[in-house]
Amino acid sequence: MFGISVDANAEKTSVPVPPKPRRASLPLIIVAVLFIVVPFLTWYGTWFGRDLSDEDIAAYLADEKNPRHIQHALSRVEEKIERGDPSARRFYPQVIALTKSPTGEIRKTTAWVMGQDNKSAEFQQALISLLGDSEPLVRRNAALQLVRFGDASGRPELRAMLQPFETKSPIGGIVVSVLSQGSKISAGGLLARIRDASNAVQEFRSPVDGAIGKLAVKEGDAVAAGQTIVWLAPDRASVNDALQALAYVGTKDDLPAIESYAQPDASAETTAAAAVKAIKSRGN
Repeated sequence: MFGISVDANAEKTSVPVPPKPRRASLPLIIVAVLFIVVPFLTWYGTWFGRDLSDEDIAAYLADEKNPRHIQHALSRVEEKIERGDPSARRFYPQVIALTKSPTGEIRKTTAWVMGQDNKSAEFQQALISLLGDSEPLVRRNAALQLVRFGDASGRPELRAMLQPFETKSPIGGIVVSVLSQGSKISAGGLLARIRDASNAVQEFRSPVDGAIGKLAVKEGDAVAAGQTIVWLAPDRASVNDALQALAYVGTKDDLPAIESYAQPDASAETTAAAAVKAIKSRGN
């Protein structure tokens, strides 16, 4: 009988089998989630626009380990004061207590908040106490806010805002680097590096905004603790703030400092001229 023979060695035709879908790796999923969730939680936890209950405000104001919480709570108290919400007074003792905070930024923010209620005698007295603060920005903020009370106690600090600021080295050592004359700098910006007695290099940051007006040292110089490093020329914003404040509380004794900014082509000519006119109109 005849039949069809099949070659066992003939190539077999196979139907392609679709690959099995890969199972996503759990660690990769976790990492992806963290990339989304962690930034969101960080933003949410530090966003000052987030509302707080009164209980949250009280707790945040007492959270000494988290300055951001304190600042967030202070911003909520300020909003209550601005709205005329009488519940804000509940937090006044805590706000005043923050004038003793070890963090300069907290004390500065506290001064600003207290200035929003210029009918509070407790706030006024607390602001006066901040005029002796070790941080210049805290003193300046206190002096400016006192003007809202019609209080001229901060006049010396307001005048100082119009003058070059003398920055002094906090330690002794050798100057490794220092900004060049004319450089602009913000408060907290790196001003100089100094190598101390242990051969460690310490960073010296600017306590105020300004520009390098005059250098007292150069790289390689030896400096002692408390020795002048540079004089910072005042920045325009600070000058304008001081002039506007002195227009309300300044006296004839302040005119020489103010009139130096009333010269033609001066950056604050208009503001200075207005301050001079206001002071002279009071006849004091």
